[in-house]
Amino acid sequence: MQLGLVGLGRMGGNMAERLRAAGHEVIGYDPHAESANVSSLAELAEKLTAPRVVWIMVPAGDPTRDTVAQLAELLSDGDLVIDGGNSRYTDDQHNAALLHEHSVRYVDCGVSGGVWGREVGYGLMAGGAPEDIERAMPIFDTLRPEGPREEGFAHAGPVGAGHYSKMVHNGIEYGLMQAYAEGYELLDAAELVHDVPAVIKAWSRGTVVRSWLLDLLVLALEQDPGLAELDGYVDDSGEGRWTVEEAINNRVPAPVISAALFARFVSRQDQSPAMKAVAALRQQFGGHAVHKAGPTSGTGDAS
Repeated sequence: MQLGLVGLGRMGGNMAERLRAAGHEVIGYDPHAESANVSSLAELAEKLTAPRVVWIMVPAGDPTRDTVAQLAELLSDGDLVIDGGNSRYTDDQHNAALLHEHSVRYVDCGVSGGVWGREVGYGLMAGGAPEDIERAMPIFDTLRPEGPREEGFAHAGPVGAGHYSKMVHNGIEYGLMQAYAEGYELLDAAELVHDVPAVIKAWSRGTVVRSWLLDLLVLALEQDPGLAELDGYVDDSGEGRWTVEEAINNRVPAPVISAALFARFVSRQDQSPAMKAVAALRQQFGGHAVHKAGPTSGTGDAS
């Protein structure tokens, strides 16, 4: 299948390679990437054969909205745009309506897998009309992990449902990382425990707290046993905040996710072993930027 891919960063670039390895034709555009196949969105549209499918993997907010607006003018009746970034679900209705004016279809897709997705696949949560989901299924099936489709892909509902599902997924992720991080800090503070990395690694098999996140914490500690190379400053990229806001709007108690979000705010004020662990986890699974420990640690701009 032929696909136009806008955004060839950490996620988009790896997704393009996974798709190409499976035999799909991917035409990539990114003004900041040497691996781009075209030099503009207009050229991307020209290179694709109608009816066209374009997948967007750029930062949420204005970059995504601007890309959708440009594509609305370049694409035509029957083409399909998929937003695979971390857009807020409320943006999806606006994007879909704008494209609908040009008879262009729209699907939103939450994507989880970080920098590891190229090798092991991505968890996908899509929102849109059934016929649009079915049309893009060869792409979804290639990007998701091997195994039963339902264990790596969900058609979550209409437009917006994919990003809403990914928002909640990331809120849960906040809580899980915070729990591991607090456990790490407690072990690190206890004089009785002499080998904290060994204890955490021993949880990898047979225990109820084993998980991929735990495996990544083990890997981080093997690379930097005391996490001395990291500053405890941890960004929040939006989804955690949105999850807490939705919990409030729907009157759903979410004390764990809320506490994990506020703990990230604490990280910007004081050094914390727990927040170093969260920073290490984000770097491991997503390749997210971290603040290196040093005289000026914790004072850099959020990324």
